[in-house]
Amino acid sequence: MTAAHSEPPAAGAGSTGAKAPLVSAMFTRIAGRYDLMNTLMTGGRHHAWRRLVARAAAAAPAGPVLDLATGTADLALAIREADPRRLVVGADFAHGMLAQAGAKLRERGAGRISLVAADALALPFPDHAFAAVTSAFLLRNLDDLDRGIREMRRVTRPGGLVLTLDIVRPGVPVWGALFALYFHRVVPAIGAVVARDRNAYTYLPDSVERFLTPAELARLMARVGLRDVGYRRLALGTIAVHTATA
Repeated sequence: MTAAHSEPPAAGAGSTGAKAPLVSAMFTRIAGRYDLMNTLMTGGRHHAWRRLVARAAAAAPAGPVLDLATGTADLALAIREADPRRLVVGADFAHGMLAQAGAKLRERGAGRISLVAADALALPFPDHAFAAVTSAFLLRNLDDLDRGIREMRRVTRPGGLVLTLDIVRPGVPVWGALFALYFHRVVPAIGAVVARDRNAYTYLPDSVERFLTPAELARLMARVGLRDVGYRRLALGTIAVHTATA
C-alpha cells in the first residue's frame, strides 16, 4: 500500500477485477497504522525514497502532478515541498486511505493538494491532463500492469514525466535470501502486532515475488510508448525508481 526494506501493498492500487472490493477493504483496515508500519519496516527510509521521486517530478514541465495510489499523501506532500507552486492531485481507490490523507493535509495546512477517489486502471481524467504522474508502491498490485501504465501515459502530457517507485527482488543472491526471510517471516509478524492484520502483510511479500524485475518493467514501459525509460536501484537493490518521458 510498501525495510531490510519493505512497505505494505500500495494503497489505492486500482483494480477493475473481482478482487477490487477486497483489496480496497484491506487498505481501509490498515489505513490507521499505515504510516507507522512503513516507518517501522523501512527504518524511516521510505520518506527519502519519496523525496527522490518528488525532486524528479519537480523537473517536469509546468503543470499539475498526479500522484497515483497516494495512500496517506506522503508523496503528494513531498512533491509540494519540492515545488510549492505545483498543483498536486492525490488519487486513491481506498476510501480509508483518503480519509487518513485528508486528515493529514488539514493538520499540516497543506494547500494546492487535492484528493480524489479513482481507480488506477480507469482514471477519471482527460488525455494529457498532467505534467507528471507519480506512484509509490503501486505497480505490483495492479490486476493489469500493461493497462495501468498505459493509463499513466494517457493522462501525461507529451514531454511530461512518469515516475514510479516500488519494491523489487534484490539482485544479489545472498542478500536476496535474507530479504526473503525478512519479508516472509518478520513482516507478517510485525503486521499482526502493530497493524493487527497479518493477512495484509503476508500479501506484501507474495506481491513482490510475482512482480517484474526492474529491467522487465523498463521494457514494458517502453513497449507502451514511454520514452527515455531508465531505472535506479536503491536499498541494496530492493527498491527501484523508474523514470520515463511521455
